[in-house]
Amino acid sequence: MNGIEKITARIAEDGRAENDALLAQARAQAAEIAAKYQAQAKAEADEVLSQGRAAAEDRARHLDSMAQMECRKAALAAKQDVIEEAFQAAHKKLLELPTEQYVALLADLAAKASTTGKEKLIFSPSHRAQVGKAVVTAANKKLAESVSPKLPEEVTDSKAGAILDKVVTGASAILNGTGMLTLAEETRPMDGGFILSDGAVEVNCTFDTLIRLQRGALAGEVAKVLFD
Repeated sequence: MNGIEKITARIAEDGRAENDALLAQARAQAAEIAAKYQAQAKAEADEVLSQGRAAAEDRARHLDSMAQMECRKAALAAKQDVIEEAFQAAHKKLLELPTEQYVALLADLAAKASTTGKEKLIFSPSHRAQVGKAVVTAANKKLAESVSPKLPEEVTDSKAGAILDKVVTGASAILNGTGMLTLAEETRPMDGGFILSDGAVEVNCTFDTLIRLQRGALAGEVAKVLFD
């Protein structure tokens, strides 16, 4: 091999060595860049997954909270329905009382609601015919007895004493201006009870109104009885 060939071969060999070195360096840089981006991609993927899991967990908690709230609302509505049915049952029970008990109940209500002892009692058409007079009579008796002096039992035990007691009771009622309730000719549509009328002033003693007025005070006690 002459000198030129040696030089050419040396240059070629040096070129290959340099090329190999550059290729090795390029590969190393490429591997480093690839590793860097793979790590970055993994980190970003992990972050996205973490955010996704957090969002999914938040969504699950939100849906669970909403489900619990809806369950509570449904349970409350169901309880309110049952309480309403209980009040309706009480109303029905009042209407189904035996006549004697029904008259006594309305007479007691009228006596307690009366302020002058001279009001008129307005009933529904059917109840006016069935119990109107009996209620007025019993209520007047209660009002009269509330202002009448009590005679000794040894006086009232006899027939004459019983008559005397009625005379004293009636006289006391007249003197005190009470016990003079009357049955109104007017009737109105109502489902139990009556309206106590004194001219422009009326006291609503219908069962609907009495139950509605007592509902707020009694609903808690009714709920305890039903759901305790």
